[in-house]
Amino acid sequence: MINQVAAAFDRKDYREAARLLKLLLKESPQNPWGHLYAARLHEVTGKLEKAETIYRQLLRDTTNPKIVSQARQALQNIEKTRKEKRREEIAKAKADPSDTQPGVLIIEPVSSEAKQQAAQSFAQIMNIDPYSARLKLQSRGWRLFRTGAIGELRFYGQQLLNAQIPCFWIKLADIEKINVFRVSYFQSIYPHPTIVCYNQQSQLGSLTFDWQEVTQLVLGQLPIFEEVVDLDFRRKLQRKVQTQDYAQFCDLHLPARNCILRMWDSSYQFQQGITFVPDPEQATTRINWNGLLDFLRHQTPQAKVWSDFTAFAETVLDHVELLNQIPSHITLFRREPTHWDPAFQLYSSLAFLKQ
Repeated sequence: MINQVAAAFDRKDYREAARLLKLLLKESPQNPWGHLYAARLHEVTGKLEKAETIYRQLLRDTTNPKIVSQARQALQNIEKTRKEKRREEIAKAKADPSDTQPGVLIIEPVSSEAKQQAAQSFAQIMNIDPYSARLKLQSRGWRLFRTGAIGELRFYGQQLLNAQIPCFWIKLADIEKINVFRVSYFQSIYPHPTIVCYNQQSQLGSLTFDWQEVTQLVLGQLPIFEEVVDLDFRRKLQRKVQTQDYAQFCDLHLPARNCILRMWDSSYQFQQGITFVPDPEQATTRINWNGLLDFLRHQTPQAKVWSDFTAFAETVLDHVELLNQIPSHITLFRREPTHWDPAFQLYSSLAFLKQ
């Protein structure tokens, strides 16, 4: 009967091949040739996952060299077919000129219980090995996984979502549309808060809003680097750059106005406007800052708080070309520019746009 099955395949009569295989496997369910042709039938009818499963079982359980050779060749053909199909789908996803705009694909955290299955799906979608896939899935915080044309990122993102792997994708152009105001101090807080602030052109002005407009708070700390002199292992003096301190940041998101109100401890004018501690002139910057944060949290109980910036930054700092495209809207005094500043702008903007 195997010869009859082979003949049906040769003349591409897959209906007859399916009928013969059903009889063959009923009479001889362990026949490896029957399973090989069953896999081929799945392959030619587009059921690649079923075909791949059978081919791999044959490689594991069969010693017949002809069957092993054909199964290996078939797996190579399946992989080639998948790559070609992926190329065609990506090309289609980028056909619209607007889909060629640059963007980012962010992977959201996956629970420990779901990570094993998610890693297998992730590996298949992204064409990487399962071990590497598991390392790229985080249990906490976001991971910048890929940059590129937004159409291609959307294509991969939709596949990941279909596999129950949480993710989202954002155009860089949408980040540029968000207005960022650098807060100098609160001029008043009742009945509506008014801030004195600088716009993106460094023009000083004021802005009045309502606390209910604040939907999110983004907290983060950015390292302050200084050059220091230290002894190396040979007891010789050497100069190196070290983290000496951290600047504390807080962004308030006002999506209805498409703006972010940004403040940080070293630029906020605690001696002006509203005070948030009993004696601001005698208090340290840290005490004043903590008093401001406590006040903001109390006034915005409805706001979601994002505070995983450092973990996210570790996944993005190597993407130098991306970060060079993102204005930070941060005016910290630095001896040399650092990619930590645009990384915080990216993190806060992603939270802003995701909502």
